Amino acid sequence: MKKRNIKFMVVIILIVLIVILSVDLSNKNKVIETSSEIISTKKIEWGLKRNDNHNQPDVGKENRKILEENNGICLGNKDKKILYLTFDEGYEAGYTSKILEILKENDVKAAFFITAHYLNTQDDLVKQMLEEGHIVGNHTVNHKSIPNLSEEEIRKEVMDLHTVIYEKFGYEMKYIRPPKGEFSEKSIKYTNKLGYKTVMWSFAYEDWNEDNQPKEEKAKEKIISNFHNGEIILLHGNSKTNTMILDSIIKEAKNMGYEFKSLDEFEK
Repeated sequence: MKKRNIKFMVVIILIVLIVILSVDLSNKNKVIETSSEIISTKKIEWGLKRNDNHNQPDVGKENRKILEENNGICLGNKDKKILYLTFDEGYEAGYTSKILEILKENDVKAAFFITAHYLNTQDDLVKQMLEEGHIVGNHTVNHKSIPNLSEEEIRKEVMDLHTVIYEKFGYEMKYIRPPKGEFSEKSIKYTNKLGYKTVMWSFAYEDWNEDNQPKEEKAKEKIISNFHNGEIILLHGNSKTNTMILDSIIKEAKNMGYEFKSLDEFEK
C-alpha cells in the first residue's frame, strides 16, 4: 500500500514539474517575442543643417529614416523644383487674414497646422482656409510635447481636435505636425495608427517671437537663399515679418522656376 502511494506521489510530482517547466518556457518565448517588438521612446528634436547653393539640407539620416518608415515626410523629390508652404498657428496675432489674401492673389495653396485654442477663437478663419482650398492640419489640442505623453493622452490631444473639426466643418484632418517639432518612434507609430501623416520641415527660422521679429530684408534673403527642391517650408502665422514679405517671397520663388504645391500633391 505504501509503495503504491509513493509511486502515485512521484507521478504527481513529475506531472507538476512538467507543467511548471512548460509554463516557464512559454513565458520565456513571450519575452523574446515582446523584446523583438520594443519601440524606442527616445525623444527626437527635429533639426537640420542647411546646405549652400539651394541644395537639400541634412535633416539627420536616422531621424529621417524613423519619420519616413512611419509614413511621415520632411523632404520631397530632390530633382523637382517644388515647394510646399506650411504655417503653424497656435493663436491669432492679426495677420492670417492678410496671409490668406496673399495666397489667394498668388494662387498658392498652403497647409495650416492649428491648435484647439486657434479653432476655438478663430473658427471663421479656419472656415475661410477650408473654403479657399487650403489644408488644415492637426497641431494638437494643447501643444504639448507628444513623446512625453501616454498613448491615451496622445489620443485625446489628437482626436479631440479631429472630432471638433469634423463636427464643425465635416472635414477630416489627416496631417499632423508634432508640437515643438518633437516626436519619438513610439509616438509617431501611434499617431500613424490614428490615421495621421506626420509633416516635419526642411526649412524654418526664428520667426515666432512677436517681440523680436527678424528684419524684413534679412528674413527675405534667408528664406530665398535657402529655397531647394522638395522643400517643406515652415513659417509661423503670428509673424508680422512673414506677412510683410510673403508676397515677394512667392513671386521670387516663381521667378526662380519653383512651383508651389499642396501637401496632397506631395512627391517623394
